[in-house]
Amino acid sequence: MTMSEKRYFSLDGQIAAVTGAGQGIGEAIARRLADAGASVAVLDLQANAAKAVASEVGGLGLECDVTSSGSVERAFQECQQKLGPVGILVNNAGISGRTLPLWELDERDLDAVYAVNLKGVFLCARAVISGMIERRYGRILNVASIAGKEGNPNMIPYSSTKAAVIGLTKALAKEVAGKGDITVNCIAPAVIRTRILDGMKPETVQYMVSRIPMGRTGTLDEVASLVQYLVSREASFTTGQCYDISGGRATY
Repeated sequence: MTMSEKRYFSLDGQIAAVTGAGQGIGEAIARRLADAGASVAVLDLQANAAKAVASEVGGLGLECDVTSSGSVERAFQECQQKLGPVGILVNNAGISGRTLPLWELDERDLDAVYAVNLKGVFLCARAVISGMIERRYGRILNVASIAGKEGNPNMIPYSSTKAAVIGLTKALAKEVAGKGDITVNCIAPAVIRTRILDGMKPETVQYMVSRIPMGRTGTLDEVASLVQYLVSREASFTTGQCYDISGGRATY
């Protein structure tokens, strides 16, 4: 292959697993990784959604409840049996929870968001990390949020669990540094244009957009492009980082 024919950020021959990939950001990431040459396992709590996306990208659709260790283990075992060992993991599954001030929340509100947003990342990373260490190669990309850096009012469970994802990312990156070409990074999106916004009050969306210096929402393609780079072989000296994709909103 000549230099002019080289495909940068190619994922040819790699096996990728994306959680929460039946719709939204996860679906966009799954499609981008497939376009880049990866064989993609589309994991989602909604089996039909996972299989629909997988059928369009030539991948494998699997039902997976990231809050359950048993469900996670079954999904990744099936992925390995049908596609091969996972070399790329994108932990995208997440929920926002109820948007209320602390004094109107109860313990169940925190538990529900924690189970998906943090425990789910822990379980999925644990399912693949030993294999990555054994093969001395792997890419883990966690989807955090700008809320994990700045703290969004009326979203304490979401903000705190996304902050924890950033901490988990940095800690795991240090644990595997030097054990081969294994990197662990995360991204912190601000408001991204998805169908979820269609169900919000216009004034709520406008408030969020007003916090973004660029004055607009991000796009799914912009998020997927950043993820493709971070899980590529070229991103071999980048680990333990949190990349903002916030239109300039991040303050640090």
